[in-house]
Amino acid sequence: MANILIVDDDVTFCLMLKELLRKHHYQVSTAFSPEDVKRLVHQEFYDIVLTDLRMPNVSGMDLIVMIKFESPETQIIMMTGYANISTAIQSIKHGAFNYIPKPFQPEELLNMIQEALIDASKKQLTVKNTTNDPAQNIFMDGVSKVSIRLKELIKLVAPTTLSVLINGESGTGKENIARSIHNLSMRSDHPFVAVDCGAIPNELVASEFFGHVKGSFTGAIADKIGHFEAANDGTLFLDEIGNLSYNTQIQLLRTLQEHKIKPVGSTREIPVNVRIIAATNENLQLAQKQGNFRDDLYHRLNEFQIEVPSLHERDEDILLFALHFLNQANTDLNKSVLGFEPDVEAVFMNYNWPGNLREMKNVVKRATLLASGKQISMNEIPSAIYNKQKNDDQFRLFNDKNEDQLIRSVMETVGNNKSKAARILKIDRKTLYNKLKLYKIDIPEKE
Repeated sequence: MANILIVDDDVTFCLMLKELLRKHHYQVSTAFSPEDVKRLVHQEFYDIVLTDLRMPNVSGMDLIVMIKFESPETQIIMMTGYANISTAIQSIKHGAFNYIPKPFQPEELLNMIQEALIDASKKQLTVKNTTNDPAQNIFMDGVSKVSIRLKELIKLVAPTTLSVLINGESGTGKENIARSIHNLSMRSDHPFVAVDCGAIPNELVASEFFGHVKGSFTGAIADKIGHFEAANDGTLFLDEIGNLSYNTQIQLLRTLQEHKIKPVGSTREIPVNVRIIAATNENLQLAQKQGNFRDDLYHRLNEFQIEVPSLHERDEDILLFALHFLNQANTDLNKSVLGFEPDVEAVFMNYNWPGNLREMKNVVKRATLLASGKQISMNEIPSAIYNKQKNDDQFRLFNDKNEDQLIRSVMETVGNNKSKAARILKIDRKTLYNKLKLYKIDIPEKE
């Protein structure tokens, strides 16, 4: 018997729909608020969630992301009386299975539920133990094409013995990707050792990598195991590999070729079996041409290369990642913030995120701490975020040829909230009122 959750603030509609589904032998629960949804989805698994597009204090799109985060296998069907093609496309991009406009015929909904259950069954046959996938627990999935391709590359290279070079901007999650590769490899039961190559002083590099014996130099008061020995039979992750000095590169290459290390001050060679995953935010090919990075080491590390997309290349993932960090922040800070106000979502989507996932995590965590309501508002977002938008011209008022369309688009984005629209358009409320009157834009007097 399939388990279905109905989410709608219209209690009468909920109860009628619940009775219909029960007559067709479904197990049915109801929720009338976002708080109820989060609690119920966390407590038990629902095969299908039927949710209204417009809910008090939270949008249907936020609900999709919230539900998918808690229960990726749940199929979501959006219901709304405000049906349009763009909303349908947007809801499906966010992870909904399908979209049904109100009012609908019972047969239409029952057929769609059957289609959703069949689709879920097919996925279960082709994807085994998805929720126990180690990469799922470490690597943060997205739904964009570049995110899907990234996950495919991780799964492809993980079971091999190839060295991997991960290229990507700072903050894109290169170490998480390396951990995912390790967790999906044959070495997953052995150590994963991460090393920040830019944080090791040159005079201590040999000791850090290969260890030392007591008394081998001033300050060596005891024997020390180096990173290679600590990672034996496992994976050694070398972050920002381009920061290594030329002499250290020579030592590293020799170790990779001979699979042996010699601790500083020792005459004993120790065999090591380590898989190398390196990462950089620099152009190592340019460093090669300039003579700052050895060709032979580059080719030894670059047996398989993964390019990590920056966050501004993953528009479809931005709100999904934001909610992921919101859930983390709620846990860390013992808060219960449910989502983001529409204007915050619009700003997030229109910001470049130069610091990528790391920057977003910090912004969301700070906003979660400051939030006094159930949703994060513009008051909790740093001004730098909305003062530096990647498509600033999209929200500027240039001339009467594009102002009309621009204002309508923004008003729709923020749910006709004039205060929020004025803030995004960077004009005062009086100017906005004049513009609405000028272009005969009829907005309900409700905020």
